[in-house]
Formats: sequence, structure tokens, C-alpha cells
Amino acid sequence: MKKSDIKILLVDDEPDILEIVGYNLSSEGYQVITAENGTEGVKKAQKQKPHLIILDVMMPEMDGIEACEQLRKLPGLEDVIITFLTARGEDYSQLAGFDAGADDYITKPIKPKVLVSKVKALLRRLKNDSSSDNITKLGDLIIDRDQYRIVLKGKEIILPRKEFELLSLLSTKPGKVFKRGDILDRVWGNEVVVGGRTIDVHIRKLREKIGDKRIKTIKGVGYKFVD
Repeated sequence: MKKSDIKILLVDDEPDILEIVGYNLSSEGYQVITAENGTEGVKKAQKQKPHLIILDVMMPEMDGIEACEQLRKLPGLEDVIITFLTARGEDYSQLAGFDAGADDYITKPIKPKVLVSKVKALLRRLKNDSSSDNITKLGDLIIDRDQYRIVLKGKEIILPRKEFELLSLLSTKPGKVFKRGDILDRVWGNEVVVGGRTIDVHIRKLREKIGDKRIKTIKGVGYKFVD
């Protein structure tokens, strides 16, 4: 997908943020749509169907948390990428954002170049979502879902089934935070009754095999794959 085809909805009640962030994203070639509050943001999202929504948390009329919850319920927007851009860095605010359905969290102030880099990372998952290929390449890591194997720096590694399925799930959307409950449902399902420590053990084993920096823990929420 070309940059010029990608729509980004920026929702913030601060004119300076809309202007600066909007300018930098437009300069990269993206289509940028702006809204000044959550209510307006939801309406524009329904109409424009953006690929990425950047939401401020503290806004008049409807805050970002409520807006995110509404967006996730709208037909055609269930899978839109949503990230919060806010000055609030407290853990409870981040947890509320993830519980509302956000994919990521960016704390401001942030340098424009860093923000653009984060946006590019978020948008990379569009390619992953649209691909029907069972082989995923992420840097020096290759994941072959047909053969249940991975290749890291040219070396083949055979993983136990659950470790592979866990890695495969996290890697489908690099940067997306997968909640612990979702991981249990999608990897273990109803096969056996397992505790929360089961995920932790499998994550630890994966890190031993593919490196500590590829899987990040989001305290109190879950895990994400870092591309």
C-alpha cells in the first residue's frame, strides 16, 4: 500500500499538536484527517475509515478512552490501529487505554521524527494483516507457519508447538499489545486448564532462544513483539 493511500486520523484538543503532528505526517506522504474532540473523531472515523487513529486521552465532550471504546464497536473499525498520544504517563491511564482496545501508547512531548518512526512501525502491521503468506520475515527472523519452524540469523530453530504458536501470534502484529487473556484463549483455548504463569514460562523460554529484546512485557496487560 502506498503512503498516499494511508489515512491517519489525529484527534486532539490542542491546536498546536494538530498542526505540528499533522504537518510531519503529511510531509511523509500520509493523508491526515484531524478532529478536536472524541465526538468529532468518532464521526470522522465512521466517514473516512482511517487505517490508523491517534487519540489524545484528555479531551472535552468525549475523552479518548470512551472514544476508543466506541470506535471498537463500529462496523468496519474493529481492526483499525489505535494508539494514544497523551501527556499522561501514569500506569492506570495506560491500562485504561489498553482495556478500551488501544494497540499502543505514545507519551508526549515527543520529537516529530520519533513520532513518525513509531507511526511507521504501527503501520507495518497493515502489510502483515493483508498478507496470506504463511512465511513471515521480521528482520533476521523468519517464521514458517506451515513447517512450524523459525530461522534466526540463518540458523534453523525448532520450537515446541505452544512456544511456536505463541511467537506466531505475537508476530502477526508487531507492536500490538496482546492481553494475557487473549493469549490464553488463542494459544491454549479449551485444551487444558492453565494458570497465568504458563504464559510467563513460555515467554521466558522464547526469550532464551530468540533474544530478550524481541518480546516486551507490558506490566499488568500482556506482551508485544518488537520488530
